[in-house]
Amino acid sequence: MVTTNPFSSMFGRSPFKALHTHIIKTDDCAKHLLTFFDACEKGDWDQAASIRQTISKLEREADELKTQLRLNLPNSLFLPVSRSDLLELIHVQDSIANVTKDIAGIMLGRRMQIPETLVPAMRIYLRTAVESVCQARRALGELEDLVESGFGRNMSVLVEKLINELHELEKQSDEQQIEIRQTLFSLEANLPPVDVIFLYKIIDWVGDVSDQAEKVGTRLQILMAR
Repeated sequence: MVTTNPFSSMFGRSPFKALHTHIIKTDDCAKHLLTFFDACEKGDWDQAASIRQTISKLEREADELKTQLRLNLPNSLFLPVSRSDLLELIHVQDSIANVTKDIAGIMLGRRMQIPETLVPAMRIYLRTAVESVCQARRALGELEDLVESGFGRNMSVLVEKLINELHELEKQSDEQQIEIRQTLFSLEANLPPVDVIFLYKIIDWVGDVSDQAEKVGTRLQILMAR
């Protein structure tokens, strides 16, 4: 029987097409953090609000894709990999969009600006987080091709390489976070205490973006190993 459900048609012979569509949306969401951060640093709150709206729209679209993917995911008997592994992967992917929206929401709501001393390091830290999500997107895209190729050796090596690079990005993010927290610690005495609390929160959440992107890579390795 020919299906009229557009989400069912996304699966085809593999669920990875739908997962790839979802992480493309998540990646687009995370990338907007860079321009959002720039707008906050300039104190351009109208621009920041506009970008935050875009981030929220992309997060809602990612959430809708997640829901449809869960509802339309075929029974395990008709899948090349474990259904529970796929559901865990979509959960991790979706958490990236969620934390991105949270970062934009709290920074805009409090009109937060990063202390000038911290700006260069924060900009690098944020770019590492966004690049981590982009790398997870690349790895998932290649895994989709890997499944279609019947798990050919050359494609497996390529996906493993991308995932190892993703782990390296997350390691860089951890190191950058330590340095930023140390710098902020040295500035604490001259900043309003409440601002310090929320700065630490933003630092942690940017790190969460990298952490969740790395978890996508870990879940992909588990899928490949089974």
